[in-house]
Amino acid sequence: MNWAKELFKVEKPIIGMLHLGALPGDPRYKYENSLDELVKLARKDLLALIEGGVDGVLISNEFSFPYQRKMDFITVAAMARIIGEIKSDISIPFGVDAISDGAATLELACAVDADFCRGTFSGVYVGDGGLYDNDFSKLLRRKTELHLDKLKMLYFINPESDRNLDTRSLSEIAKSTVFKAGADGLCVSANAAGEDVDDNLLKLVKDSVPETLVLANTGCKPSTIKEKFKFADAAVVGTYFKEDGKLQDENGKNVRIDSNRVKKLMDVVYQIRKDLE
Repeated sequence: MNWAKELFKVEKPIIGMLHLGALPGDPRYKYENSLDELVKLARKDLLALIEGGVDGVLISNEFSFPYQRKMDFITVAAMARIIGEIKSDISIPFGVDAISDGAATLELACAVDADFCRGTFSGVYVGDGGLYDNDFSKLLRRKTELHLDKLKMLYFINPESDRNLDTRSLSEIAKSTVFKAGADGLCVSANAAGEDVDDNLLKLVKDSVPETLVLANTGCKPSTIKEKFKFADAAVVGTYFKEDGKLQDENGKNVRIDSNRVKKLMDVVYQIRKDLE
């Protein structure tokens, strides 16, 4: 868990989500909107997150609905291009998440020299997209091949909107994931982006793996973050940081980051850290 303090330089770090818009090949992508426009919007959101004071940023293809278990080359290539063009503006630690494809996430992290990555790297899940069968034995060997010794991997252990087919308790799954995969962190989620993650789940996971970083992965906002941080070591914040706290507008388009909302949550976090001193 000390790696997080070394990377983010603070206790209880806040990782802000940078949601990329629909990419070429995605059903929601509009071809009159060029990749240049997506780069421009991504840079705008990045700077708003940094201005607001987040400790790290996590870049994902949030609007590549429906998500692919085996991502098309164009999707990860477009992500790499966008990240490459805005990287000079990234002044804080950053990570990547090629949603639902652990292998693509790892390859992307290598290509853009990310500090960390998040994904569904282990377990078997079922959901709207069918069966998600993740082979972390192959994934971790690929990580070794790519010499990604410094890359930190944050594992979903109860992915949003999907059901785990593993009949073991969440406590047992957490312990096993850390023991077998050497997970650097475990992300605990609610059923969907923006929904409030259960404090009892956070406590259960933290009690099960006290030496491992546990992240509140959904539903964090100024009114709830203090309770989350009673058990979580870090938080990933996406929906709350957006204008009006909405993931998307009435047309299904990506909503932009509001730096004032970022600052509002960070002011609460600063006080929490002060109280810990």
